[in-house]
Amino acid sequence: MVKTPDLPEIQSEYLIAPDPTRAGLTRAVEGRDEHGIPVALSVVEERPLTIYLNRQEIVTAMTIGDYPEYLALGFLRNQGMLSPDEEILRVDYDDELETVVVRTAIETSYEEKLQKKTRTSGCAVGTVFGDMMEGLEGVQLAATPVKTSWLYALAHKINRTPSLYLEAGAIHGTVLCHQDRPLVYMEDVGRHNAVDKIAGWMLSERVPASDKIMYTTGRMTSEMVIKTAMMGIPVLASRSGFTAWGVEIAQQVGLTLIGRMKGQRFVCLAGDERLERDMDPKDAPVEAKKHKRKGEG
Repeated sequence: MVKTPDLPEIQSEYLIAPDPTRAGLTRAVEGRDEHGIPVALSVVEERPLTIYLNRQEIVTAMTIGDYPEYLALGFLRNQGMLSPDEEILRVDYDDELETVVVRTAIETSYEEKLQKKTRTSGCAVGTVFGDMMEGLEGVQLAATPVKTSWLYALAHKINRTPSLYLEAGAIHGTVLCHQDRPLVYMEDVGRHNAVDKIAGWMLSERVPASDKIMYTTGRMTSEMVIKTAMMGIPVLASRSGFTAWGVEIAQQVGLTLIGRMKGQRFVCLAGDERLERDMDPKDAPVEAKKHKRKGEG
């Protein structure tokens, strides 16, 4: 059976872990419940962040405000505006103006792509460009094996990690993992923002993707699958469900898609050939009721 780690041990495994106590992420509000009794709640803050690539304004995202530089880098990378080997001169964040400017060695213009911008499924900055699907044509994902014991261990650790979701709810989380170790845990009001922050961190730190696993608390939509594949990560897992287009794209690009990971169960709808079923599900750790969380929609 997988050893059950205590919370300090779990948090020490992360390179970046959620900090629910960080100032400015939540606000105390008062209301009344169904009986008219006063209640005090902690709710998640939302604030705009405008992203520029050199002199071109690209998008304004609603975000919780942490790691703005990673969010900007990751968004531009996942939209195909920055290549993995792009020479980035600097990233400037202005807290008062709520802007991030990513400056590259060679300036580029994206007016044509901005005219083709469309709205897709999801929340917050769930936008892609008309040619985003074309970026998948050259994607080749590594045939890195994945042990089911790693998946069970990751789900158990991630669901027990102190987070903004457990503090205030109404937020999504995405975790970059290596084997059975969670590395970087990002949260935001939109699942797309959370995965973009991870993409920005990977680009900034030059972290390889071929041996990584992406875990998300939300549903696996087409854009989540596209972004994961474009980042070069071969495995996407969630305790939530799938969309049909997300499954279809995962099958087309050869990405392993694992959902409904709750306790000792999961279902794989694409890329099952990567899985090494090295653990009997009945030996997987069982979540205590106080640590259980619903899969966000």
